[in-house]
Amino acid sequence: MNAEKDSVRHILTNRRARHEYLVLETLEVGIALLGTEVKSARAGKINLMDAYATVQNGELFMYNMHISPFDKGNIFNHDPMRVRKLLARKKEIRKLEQKVNEKGLTLIPMQLYFLGRHLKIELGVCRGKKTYDKRHALKERDTRRDMERQM
Repeated sequence: MNAEKDSVRHILTNRRARHEYLVLETLEVGIALLGTEVKSARAGKINLMDAYATVQNGELFMYNMHISPFDKGNIFNHDPMRVRKLLARKKEIRKLEQKVNEKGLTLIPMQLYFLGRHLKIELGVCRGKKTYDKRHALKERDTRRDMERQM
């Protein structure tokens, strides 16, 4: 029973986020989903491309996260782009709200995974990179790759 609870099954990683943003801190939160959304998530039909989270009235909400409708969901299907509530402790939400109120910081989903039977999201407190930072990161990665090839 314990082995099932501790099992982690990765669904999706937002690789673009690491390129576009500098991740300062991460936090694991849950997400409130409907039944057909969970089935679509298990099938891996989720897109995090433009997703972001905000704090409103002491609660966390996820915007622009696309979960495709379940194939066999008929009338019980959901709106793919609906706003979804994220589940975290009040203390964590207040801490995130203080950080987001700083200039230039935002909450970006980094990855989705099932922890046991619960869908979890790793949220990153991020600052947008400038164009020259992105070029510098690409250059570093290329030189590292070249060095590994030569060895």
